[in-house]
Amino acid sequence: MSKGVGIIGYDSFHFVVENLERSRKFYADRLDFKEVAKASDDLVGRSGQLSTVFGAGDVRVCVSTALSQGSKAARYLKRHPAGIMSLAFRVENLDETVRVLESRGGTLLADPLEAKDESGGTYRSVEIATPLGDVAFRFVERRDYAAFAPGFVDVGAGNGSRPPNMFGITSIDHITSNGLTMQPIVGWYKEVLGFEPFWDISFHTLDVAKTRASGSGLRSIVMWDPESGVKFATNEPLRPFYRDSQIAKFVDDNAGAGVQHIAFAVSNIISCVEELKTRGVDFMGTPKSYFDDLPMRLAQLGITNVKEELKELERLQILVDGANDKYMLQIFMREAAALYDESRAGPFFYEIIQRAGDPGFGYGNFRALFESIERAQQNAAKGAA
Repeated sequence: MSKGVGIIGYDSFHFVVENLERSRKFYADRLDFKEVAKASDDLVGRSGQLSTVFGAGDVRVCVSTALSQGSKAARYLKRHPAGIMSLAFRVENLDETVRVLESRGGTLLADPLEAKDESGGTYRSVEIATPLGDVAFRFVERRDYAAFAPGFVDVGAGNGSRPPNMFGITSIDHITSNGLTMQPIVGWYKEVLGFEPFWDISFHTLDVAKTRASGSGLRSIVMWDPESGVKFATNEPLRPFYRDSQIAKFVDDNAGAGVQHIAFAVSNIISCVEELKTRGVDFMGTPKSYFDDLPMRLAQLGITNVKEELKELERLQILVDGANDKYMLQIFMREAAALYDESRAGPFFYEIIQRAGDPGFGYGNFRALFESIERAQQNAAKGAA
């Protein structure tokens, strides 16, 4: 296996939107993220875009909107709806990271950036192209540099704080991307970034109902950096009915491959989801048959220690998966386009996940959801006969 490039963790992600005030309400009012930084007047003038940084614990999302047609945000929005334009990762030594990237064919988008603050702290970064179309990866080295990035000024408690979040959001669990073919993406993670395989699945509705005339399927591979624990999941559609897959639909809606969702780790998903719903956050629904089958499925998986009440999980529509008394709980927010009933809001969404020993990505939930939907459809058809 190839050695990694020196990643020590997630730094931030950069979201481009057409409506910054709507994003501000979403992060601040619904998700309880704190505004920690914003682009200075000088940076706004030079970049042609407004940018605000929201934080929760170690999570940082920079949200930008275009003011001029020559800005990066405007160029992104000409080709895509709102979405992730770049992902940033902390590294220990940028020089070594650049050396390894270039030796493996990584494509730097510009020379490394370096800046110092008034107290002598240094910020160094470099961006590289990726197989995810217009999504760039940025590698950041910080040495006693508390600001978000050069040209940004602190707001509130500032970027150097760890803003408390009432829902327990403090870190990123994983990032998931979709493409029409994932081998160029997965191969790039392996050959350029030195990542290793972590987990994979392949599933199709035809596994449940062989005679159906339509369907949806996916193949997914998770790659990770063992040194930092950073994980990337990549999905591609699965034939037959390749174009019917939700993965293919994402690529169509996004006008290309891109980041489908980011998962936030929490320690108490019950209270988190309960409160998020009171704040107007909408989640993807789960058929009742999934929960009707849940006790039997947990027994088959060897899970006897779920602390949460199953009735509470059903009420809140939280999914369960795992094996051998290790489990995880997960739920997915509705994609932004559905949330706002506006296609330009984009197909991106967030996941909330709580782990109780299980490191997987919910293979059993894929299958159980497909099976329960199939049964519900069959029962409906019988009832109509």
